Amino acid sequence: MAFRKETQIDGAVCVIRDADEKDLASVTDLHAYNTGQHKPDYWNETYHRYGDSNEGFFYVCEIDGTFAGFIIGEIRAWEFGSEPCGWVYTIGVNPEVRLKQVGTRLFETVSEQFSKAGVGQIRTMLHRKDNLNLSFFRSQGMMGGPYIELEMPLD
Repeated sequence: MAFRKETQIDGAVCVIRDADEKDLASVTDLHAYNTGQHKPDYWNETYHRYGDSNEGFFYVCEIDGTFAGFIIGEIRAWEFGSEPCGWVYTIGVNPEVRLKQVGTRLFETVSEQFSKAGVGQIRTMLHRKDNLNLSFFRSQGMMGGPYIELEMPLD
């Protein structure tokens, strides 16, 4: 059954629903605007992994029928013995509506779905210089967790 949740934002109709293939252009364009990286093939693959399968959650938000943002999450438990938890894979909000609680509504929605699926923890991973998203997730109540990300170049 398709997911759809309707609320109000500043008197406008706010709909959070399952992403559809027709949303890919908007998702791709918003991601390109926010990151400078235009990756339509990547977003097409991501949609088929999370949007038209049962592998995760891929929601979009519309305000009065206009695309306002998206969030993708999944439940996983493969990180060195961690318990199953919800992971926010990515979030994007149109800059014109960033102060209208769109990100918060999307985050609350995916958090509710994680909870309904039986997990009690939510995680994400960000670049330490990504101040916009660090500020957003901290405002949602997230903080540093017990795991440390390690990396090394392969060249």
